[in-house]
Amino acid sequence: MRVFDRVSRLLGGDPADRTVAVGRSQVAFRAGPGRGRGFAFLWLPGRYLRRPDAEVVLSIALPRPVRSARFKEVAHPAPHVWMHHLEVRDAADLDAEVAGWLREAAGHAARPR
Repeated sequence: MRVFDRVSRLLGGDPADRTVAVGRSQVAFRAGPGRGRGFAFLWLPGRYLRRPDAEVVLSIALPRPVRSARFKEVAHPAPHVWMHHLEVRDAADLDAEVAGWLREAAGHAARPR
């Protein structure tokens, strides 16, 4: 819960500009009202991996690849989406650099297609 609260605080702005969808396997932050486009996801790697390195992963959908040693993996699942997987060991791992990535992802997801 501390990680979720920290991500919410880092996003700042008006919470009405985004929705949070809680599923069985992840929590999705979506831009705009209604279903919106997902831009950040919290999930538990222990549900999928035998020996995870962290209890929580924050996946951030950006329109470009970011080269940072902080990301465990960067995937390119769609033409305009690069998914960046950040292992979170403590809420303190979510700092100003992560806040910038989250805000960029939210801004990109809020743009009309």
